[in-house]
This record gives sequence, C-alpha cells and structure tokens, in this order.
Amino acid sequence: MTAPLRFPAEWEPQSAILIAWPHPGTDWAERLAEVEDTYIALIAAITRFQDAWICVADDDLQIYAEVRLRSARIDMGRVRFVPFDYDDTWLRDSGPIVLRQGGGFRVLDFRFTAWGGKFEAGRDDRLVESLAAQGLFGDAPRQRIDFALEGGGIETDGAGTLLTTWHCLHERHPQASREELDAKLRRWLAQDRVLWLDHGYLEGDDTDAHIDTLARFAPGDAIVFQSCDDPADSHYRELQAMAAQIATLRTADGRPYRLHSLPWPAPILDQGRRLAASYANFLILNGAVLMPAYGDPADARAAAVLAEAFPGREIVQVPCRPLIWQNGSLHCITMQLPSGLPG
Repeated sequence: MTAPLRFPAEWEPQSAILIAWPHPGTDWAERLAEVEDTYIALIAAITRFQDAWICVADDDLQIYAEVRLRSARIDMGRVRFVPFDYDDTWLRDSGPIVLRQGGGFRVLDFRFTAWGGKFEAGRDDRLVESLAAQGLFGDAPRQRIDFALEGGGIETDGAGTLLTTWHCLHERHPQASREELDAKLRRWLAQDRVLWLDHGYLEGDDTDAHIDTLARFAPGDAIVFQSCDDPADSHYRELQAMAAQIATLRTADGRPYRLHSLPWPAPILDQGRRLAASYANFLILNGAVLMPAYGDPADARAAAVLAEAFPGREIVQVPCRPLIWQNGSLHCITMQLPSGLPG
C-alpha cells in the first residue's frame, strides 16, 4: 500500500537551504557587489543553524564564491556547491517542492515560466531535473507536473491547509475556475483545503501577489501578515482589506487563527521606483527565523512580532535592501529541503 503524501510546514526540521550564487549573467549584474554582500550575510546566518547548498553556474564561479565565503569566515563544513547553469537566482519559485511520503519523499517539479513569461526561464525550468540527476534527492522520485506554479505562491501549515492568492493563480491560469484550481492544488500538494486571499499586493512586485510577501503560517494555528497603517500609502486599502479577510479565516476545526500583524516600513524608492519591501518574506530555519531588514525603524518591531509568532527561535536580521531592487527578498531567493533529504 502506498504511503500517504504530506506537504511539511517550513518550520519542520530541515536538512539544508538551497540558493544560487549571483553572477554577471543574472539580473544582479548592475549591482553585483552589494548583492553578493547580502548573499554572504545570508549564508553566514544559514550555516549557523544548518547546511547551505549553493548552485554555481561553473567552476570559476564556485572558486570565486568559495574564496568570498572563506574570507567571511563561513563554516565551509556546512556548505555544498551544486553545479547548474541557471537564468537567475529566485529558487523559491524555480526550485523543488518536496512532499513527505511515509519515511521517504516525493519531489514535485512544476513548470516554471518566470511569473507568466515575464523573463527568460528555460534553464531555470530544468533546475529540479538537474538536481535530481545529481542525486541531491537521493532515491526520492521526481514528479514533473505540466502546470505553472511557484513555491512563493503557496503556503502550507503542514496539516492539510494551503494558503494562496487568487490573483497569482488566476494570472497564471486565466481559463481555469477557482474550483478547478482548488481541486488541482489539493490533489498535487496533498491538501485537504485551500484558503484563498482576494486582496493584497506590493508595488514593485512582479510575481502577481505571491503569498510569501503577504501572509505566512506560523506554528500553533497562527498567521503572520504584512499590514499597512498609513492611510496615505497606496497599499493601505488593499492591505487593510487583506487583513479583514484574514480575520475571517478559520482553522480546519473552526477556530479563528491567532494573528500577528507585521509593521509597515517607510517607502523605499530607487530612482523614483517604489520597491517591494515586506517583512512577511522571512525564512524559517532549524532554531531560527531569518528576517529581511531594510534599515528602517520598523525592523526592530518586526523582529519582535516574529519572536512572538515563533517562540524559542532566534530572530536574525539579514540586510535585504539590495534584494528588493529586483523586486524580491529573503524568502524568494531560498528553498528549504526537509530533514532526511537526501535519504
């Protein structure tokens, strides 16, 4: 008899965090030095708690990355380099979605279209296949699914409830009804139900409202969400409507969720363009939560909210202003792998 599938929550034990080193052939080329500094700070934080698997486009890049990491006194015993020639570094969306199946795993390989064909993604769409061929998933089977879905567009509580946004899924699949999309997500991701948010967006976001920039599950039937309390801000109406809808959501057994509201940072502009700064784009590790920091007074308040939502975990701030120049943040460039993988 085949063991049932389960989509683990991000706060469950992990084996490693998967990332890809930025290089001149990626979108980071214009500001590579400051972006590399953010990646080094991120890897330093990850390796305090667990392994970091770093995709590198070629041998020269691996040598360069290793020199930079060693000079920053990174624990190289917790670093593994993985060769793969990628288009860009947004591995939350091009990377594997791993389900548990009994004592093993199933690796889901959804089609990656660079957020609806906005950018070139031919190499990134082959990432999961390449990682599987290199043995990174042990003997776990890879299931290719011809359906556009990004990891940043879905959030699970590990107990059968999925949280997502209608805008994102509808943009990817405009001909499909909500009922059709609901059924597909539940079947492929082994979920009992899907909670749909109809509001919420960030200026500068080209993912069409990924859930990981807006609202996230936390242990103990909790939801952490990005709020906006400035009526003069362009986000105010949508994020207030999102908060009101989140307040109506119920757990599988009918109880209200415990809600944690993240503060709103002051607008961050780049040559007049508003950047998508969200504290909801945090990354959960074994024993820690890495929080995007923007050099704003709200950083400290956001850290306090996350400490309340994730008791017993260290809250580590990672400077992410360089990342939001390309419309993403900490969670967007990472993908966790569950404990035990590879087998």
